[in-house]
Amino acid sequence: MDLLERVGRVVRNAQEVLTPEEVRALFEREARPKAYIGFEPSGPLTVAHLITARKLRDLAEAGCDVTVFLADWHAWINDKLDGDLERIRASGRYMQAAFSALGADPDRVRYRWASELSGSSDYWARVVRVAKATSLARTKRAMSIMGRGEEESNLDTSRLFYPAMQAADIFELPVELAYGGMDQRRAHVLAREVAHHYHWPVPVAIHTPLLSSLKGGGRMDPSSGTTEAKMSKSDPGTAIAITADAPEIARRLAAAFCPARQVEGNPVVEAARFVVFPWEGRLRIERAEKHGGPVEFPDDAAFVAAWSEGRVHPQDLKNAVAGALDRLVAPARQFFSDHPDLGPGSFLPAVRTEP
Repeated sequence: MDLLERVGRVVRNAQEVLTPEEVRALFEREARPKAYIGFEPSGPLTVAHLITARKLRDLAEAGCDVTVFLADWHAWINDKLDGDLERIRASGRYMQAAFSALGADPDRVRYRWASELSGSSDYWARVVRVAKATSLARTKRAMSIMGRGEEESNLDTSRLFYPAMQAADIFELPVELAYGGMDQRRAHVLAREVAHHYHWPVPVAIHTPLLSSLKGGGRMDPSSGTTEAKMSKSDPGTAIAITADAPEIARRLAAAFCPARQVEGNPVVEAARFVVFPWEGRLRIERAEKHGGPVEFPDDAAFVAAWSEGRVHPQDLKNAVAGALDRLVAPARQFFSDHPDLGPGSFLPAVRTEP
């Protein structure tokens, strides 16, 4: 893979690249750039994480040294899984197993824990340096990376540490390319600002789109920290789990918000564009001859044009996306069927049923 192919593999399907010129310069300079994504271990993964899994594979295939950072301390600060570190770490082991099943296996991607850094005084010195270069108002704005608003910042002082910790992680690992969903852009921009302040190496940043909630509605403006409309593992009604079987996937998509011709904020259209095309490279819609017969779209642009013109019926699209998602989650579903001890039951409380 030559330079242009490597750069193309890294930036494809990204919603934002900071900056394209810096990405190219990084690959011209480094044979094996260090890339990372950080996650709070906090619950079952959804089909939205297929976007991440595909990009992790892209990064590895482009020759990056890829780290998945399991941010156990960050999840503890953010009160995930009731702030129980043992459950948080069990959730982290589940995440590693899930991403490995989807192709980000340890032979291609390394997994590290925040607790590996938190025992170092050098790390905490870095956190202090980041904090000293950041105003309190700037820190509060960056708290959207936690899924928290500024108005909640008075609940717990530890949460104010979070943005400085996330920026410090980038420099302490260290990495040259920070990857995340659009909801993480504020953290990455903060890290870039701090790097300029101290004349540290400035990380490039790649951001992929977020999937909207299956329920539709709400606001989605990640650039301003507003992500209330995204598909969320904390609200099962908005999402499809990566362990869902075919009937469950079909049932959830059948009930999903999907107004005809609407592109923006349409979770089924987004699933086709941001998940199916990046993974399968096409979208095939099976339909009866009286409704136009089967049709296959070779790329996102062709699909969006047909959808916007009303040439694809919402139910036909839902059926096609359901079939594709069923194929894509099959490896993770099979893995957890074979290894239930590593599944969500390892960190979620048992559901009580009435006799």
